[in-house]
This record gives sequence, structure tokens and C-alpha cells, in this order.
Amino acid sequence: MEMTVGSQSTLPNGSVNNEIMPRLGYSILAVIIGFFSICGVILNVTVIAVTIKHRQLRQPLNFALVNLAVADLGCAMFGGLPTTVTNAMGYFSLGRVGCVLEGFAVAFFGIAGLCSVAIIAVERCIVVCRPVGSVTFQTKHAVMGVMVSWLWSFLWNTPPLFGWGRYELEGVKTSCAPDWYSRNPGNVSYIVCYFLLCFALPFSIIVFSYMRLLWTLRQVSKMKMSEVGNTARAETQVACMVLIMVMAFLLTWLPYAAFAISVILHPKLYIDPIIATVPMYLTKSSTVFNPIIYIFMNRQFREHAVSFLLCGRRVRSAESMLSEEETTVTTVSKSNSRVSPS
Repeated sequence: MEMTVGSQSTLPNGSVNNEIMPRLGYSILAVIIGFFSICGVILNVTVIAVTIKHRQLRQPLNFALVNLAVADLGCAMFGGLPTTVTNAMGYFSLGRVGCVLEGFAVAFFGIAGLCSVAIIAVERCIVVCRPVGSVTFQTKHAVMGVMVSWLWSFLWNTPPLFGWGRYELEGVKTSCAPDWYSRNPGNVSYIVCYFLLCFALPFSIIVFSYMRLLWTLRQVSKMKMSEVGNTARAETQVACMVLIMVMAFLLTWLPYAAFAISVILHPKLYIDPIIATVPMYLTKSSTVFNPIIYIFMNRQFREHAVSFLLCGRRVRSAESMLSEEETTVTTVSKSNSRVSPS
């Protein structure tokens, strides 16, 4: 049975598609995506606000973190919140133009955020693994990384606006995305390029950068025998952070990528629309996971962000509930810079 989920048109006003899912199901989805969207807006606005307020946070190494917050905020506002409304209504009510705009916005901000995650991995790898005496990480490098993330996303998400690929309804028909289902040769060529360059490439960069970082820390721990305790602690902290980052990436993006490549490779494959919706919503949940993992587990951001969320109050118990693991690479970088390369 051929799958045609992505190519059907919107329903008339006020019509709930009960053939896909009962009205209650849409309401449940509205609550879920609404929760993640509102939390995503709050957390990412917090990150941006505290960065603007506190000058010490406006360091080059934090540019990509803030850029990730901006991308996640855009994804939550232009993707999550509209999807909450359409789910609450039980059908996509924004018309064809609304579908294209919503699909483009979600893809644009989503891929920009994904590229930001890859850039964060590269920057940390450079800072920790650079040879002694090499050029330090500067503002121009950070700005270049931010620009690359947006330009790359813009480059690969605008073609559907001009006929190479297209944006269509997805899953249970309450949101739009690149059309994974059309077997038109032009659309297939776009989707293959999109998958390789916007999913596979960032994932490869993330894995390579963090594996390189861990290998460097391992070498440092072997050479600094006089400070084994401190080095081992730093290595353990970064290793745990790397594991969390990679697992979060896999949780939020791998199911969607696997779903997309399955549809591309097996055009006759039938996937229930409700099941197809799960990976789409997992990617949208990254707007909440990203600020928690990349920002709130960073001591600098954490202290200011918690104070901001508590309206200026500093509560020790609230701080103690957060992870004490450090995610900044400054300490490790300094430790590495005192060790001559072998």
C-alpha cells in the first residue's frame, strides 16, 4: 500500500479528520506540543535575556550557545505554537500558503539549530585540542560559526520555495514539513541532498569532534601523572557531557532522520500517520532539551538563568537540584595548554 500522508490537501474549515485520529487524540497532541513549546519559549528567552543583561556571558565561546537558543526560540514560536493551535482545532487551518510558511520556518530554524549544535562541538574540540601556542578562539571565529549555521540552513531550505522540493502536510495533518513522500525525480534528488547535508553531515561532525575531544583528554590524563586526580575528574565530566549531548541528539533527531530515509528508500512503505508524527514531535522537543543540556548545565549560564527565572532571588536549594557537572571547556583547555604535545 503506497503511503500518501504528505500529499493530501487541508480539510475544509471546522472539519476534523477523524479517519486519522479521534478528536481526543488531537487534543492530547495539542497539550503535549503546547507544553514543549511554552517551555521552549521560556527557557530560550531566559538564555537570550541573561546574555544581554550580563556582559561576562557575551564571550566568543558562548556565541554558538546563544545562537542555538535563538534558533530554538524561532522553532518553538513559528512551529510549536501554530501546531498547538492546529491540533487543538483538529485540522490544519492555515491554508496552502500557511503550510509553506510554517514548513519553511520550522525547517529553517530547526536546521540552523542543528548546525549550531555541530558548531558547538567543533568549537569545543578546537579549544581543547588546539596545539600549545596556536591562535586562540576569537570573536571573528565565533561570528563566522554563527553565520555558517544560518547560511547553510537558508541555502537548503529555500529550494522548495522555488520548485526544487516542496513543503506538504505531515503525520496527522496538523503541521507541514519537506515532502518526503513524492516520487517526483526532482523532489527525490532534493530530499536525498537534504538528508545527507542537513542530517548526516552535522551528525558526523558532532561525533568526530567529541571523539577527538575525548581522545585528547585521555592523552592529557596519561601525561599529567602528577595531577591525575584533577585531570581524571575533568575527563569524567566532559565524557559525561559528551554522552548526554550525543544521546540527546540521537533521541531528538535520529528517529526523524530514520523515518525520512526509510520513506525515501522504500516508496511503497506504509507508516501509520500517528506513528509518523512521533519523530516529528521529538525534533520539536529539542527546543526544551537544548537549553537544559547546553546552557543550564553550564555554571555561568546556570547561576544567572536560575536567578532570572526566580525573579532575582538566589536560592541554594534550587541550585543544588541542578547538575554540578561543569560543561565549560575553559578549565580543561587550560589544563591541556600546560601539556606539551607528544
